[in-house]
Amino acid sequence: MAFELYLSDSTPVTGEKNADVAVIRFLQQIGYISKKYQKKDIETIKKGVGYRLFAECFLSHSNKIWRVEELSAVLSTSVPTVYRHLNKLRSIDLLEEMNTETEGGSMKKGYRIRYGNLSKSWNFPEAHIRLALENYRKSVDYIHKISKEGLK
Repeated sequence: MAFELYLSDSTPVTGEKNADVAVIRFLQQIGYISKKYQKKDIETIKKGVGYRLFAECFLSHSNKIWRVEELSAVLSTSVPTVYRHLNKLRSIDLLEEMNTETEGGSMKKGYRIRYGNLSKSWNFPEAHIRLALENYRKSVDYIHKISKEGLK
């Protein structure tokens, strides 16, 4: 899966007293929740599957390994909708896949925030960002070099 994160010059949410607002602003800053929802009130966004998946499931129960069927039931939504939001979080590289045992004893794939810790898991997106910037730098330097030699 390709790494994809929206990167912008954003004000940190450190001054926000309301935890829900801080989480929502952060998720909008990184592109997980669309900025088109900025005009909606906080209660509307909090009812959305994307926010609830992240905040109520992964953030509030960070050590729990969630199976897709459990997430679908808790969020009262379809399995494809859960996968759509999981894939967004996976593309940011905040989640880890783990095997978890079902009640019947079989193993199924589950998900949680990496290491069960959002702060530690953020090391993965940071590493991806550094690599992406290094690759951009290499491209810029190469384009600069070949442009001096004359474009063909």
